[in-house]
Amino acid sequence: MSITDEQYMRRCLQLARNGQQNAQPNPMVGAVIVHEDRIIGEGYHVRCGEGHAEVNACASVRKEDVHLLKESTIYVSLEPCSHYGKTPPCADLLISKGFKRCVIGCQDPFAKVQGRGIQKLRDAGMEVTVGVLKTECEELNKRFMTYHGKHRPFVTLKWAESADGFIDGHISNAYTQMVCHKRRAEHQAILVGRKTFEVDKPSLNVREWVGSSPKRYVVSSQSLTLPEGFHLIQSTSVDNILKQLYDDGIQTVLVEGGAALLQSFIDSGKWDECYVEKGTQRIEGKVKVPVLSNAILKDVNTDFGGRIEMYVKA
Repeated sequence: MSITDEQYMRRCLQLARNGQQNAQPNPMVGAVIVHEDRIIGEGYHVRCGEGHAEVNACASVRKEDVHLLKESTIYVSLEPCSHYGKTPPCADLLISKGFKRCVIGCQDPFAKVQGRGIQKLRDAGMEVTVGVLKTECEELNKRFMTYHGKHRPFVTLKWAESADGFIDGHISNAYTQMVCHKRRAEHQAILVGRKTFEVDKPSLNVREWVGSSPKRYVVSSQSLTLPEGFHLIQSTSVDNILKQLYDDGIQTVLVEGGAALLQSFIDSGKWDECYVEKGTQRIEGKVKVPVLSNAILKDVNTDFGGRIEMYVKA
């Protein structure tokens, strides 16, 4: 691994982030093609079902530079796929182009890949380097990694609380509401408990941000008749909830309430990130906020008058 390899891998990561909303449930991936310290092609996975990063990078190479591919290095933030899915294997593409070297950020945990793409490239005689900025590459696709590595969705918790520690859904300003809806657009599913659904009647969609609305789930220990577009998870166990979501192909879920459901996820240890919006007013409400344990404060956003604290599980 060299400083040069790291520089080009950072560019891969920068490109990959452009697919944050539309690539899911596929991972975000960036690719850069370099010939003698000159970038001659680059691309990222734009949308699920369409060309992968390697395909788009190769397609971006100018006609007069195509002959240079056999003397070039391709950098990819995630192991090239080795199987037929919605698109052909990228490992086969790289072999057909004749790249002399491939630098990979991290291995793909998906069972149909998981080292097979790397081995296929090496078997074809290509020089392969794996693990350049491995931590950063895995962090970028932590949701994808959690789903395929832990066999459960990546779980994000979220609530808003008053200054005296009660659940308060009315403290958001225009900015923090926009941030909330952006977060919804970044998750495949959203989850609330029965009481929250019946009392608040939330729409749980994306209105203040551009993006797709998540699939809406309601958790209840009893049978419920739900409006069109809502899905029931009839269980009181976090493990059962996560299994149903996993079986439904949900990689990312946002848990927005109520307090009892949030606390059950915290107590189980089956959560990954938590966002807490904090108000400045005391409301002397009825529902106390969940008790967040085994958590590390990672970021505080105080833009535009709001305060949103972001935690990760310790």
